Parts: sequence; structure tokens; C-alpha cells
Amino acid sequence: MTSPDPAWTDPDCPVARTLDLVGDRWSLLVIRDAMDGARSFTEFQRRTGIARNILTDRLRKLTAHGLLAQRTAPSGRRQEYALTDAGRDLFPVVVTLRQWGERHAFAPDEAHSTLLDRNGALVPELLPTAADGTVLDVDSTQVHKLR
Repeated sequence: MTSPDPAWTDPDCPVARTLDLVGDRWSLLVIRDAMDGARSFTEFQRRTGIARNILTDRLRKLTAHGLLAQRTAPSGRRQEYALTDAGRDLFPVVVTLRQWGERHAFAPDEAHSTLLDRNGALVPELLPTAADGTVLDVDSTQVHKLR
């Protein structure tokens, strides 16, 4: 996206722009399921339970904004969706949301899914770090506004 969209909530803020693209109730769940192997409309609908008309809208929006690409399935009979590089770049966002949810959205003994690496180990907590390796937080960072 090279030119500003007049519909941006806050055109100068990367967080606001990202939320304009994927911040609704369903878009990140579609992205999550694409990361977990969903490819067809039917798979996305089954996994999320999202209404067909809303799913159609979200898939169209995510494709239009370059997060998903539509391609012909290997069978050649239908279309499927695949993550683009921009969609794959949301992986740390989804992991961070998952880890926040594990800490704050479940009771201490409540069962929930877990994310494992290819060796079966839990994925370690993702933390932003400074160039020198120290962990960053809200008290050790600041936003530099361009205007």
C-alpha cells in the first residue's frame, strides 16, 4: 500500500493501520487457521463456525490486502487460499496473542490448546528485546511520531 487510504482510523499509526486490516472479530482467526493448514472455504467455515457471508467478506478483504492469495487447488477443481509473505509475517502476532491468552484468558487449571515446536517442546514466550538483548516493556520504549 503506497498511498494513504482515507478510511484509515489513524493514518500515522502502524498499530491502528494493522487493526484496520486484521482487527475485526474474525480476520486473525482466519489467518490462524491458515497457519494451521486450512486452505478451503469449507475448512475455514468448519474450524471457525463463522457465518458464510462474513467468511466470504473476510477472505475477500484478506486477499485484497495481500495477506492471503487465492490459487487453484492441486485437484484443479476449486480455489484455495494460501498465506502470502505478509500473512506469514503475522505469525509472531498470533503467537503473542496466544501467549497473552494463556496467561490472562484462562483460569489457572483450565485446559487449553498449546503451541509446540517441531520437536514437541512448548514455544518459549516471545518478548521484544533491545539491540543489547535486554527485555523491553511499556516503561522502556517510546513512540517517535513523525509529525
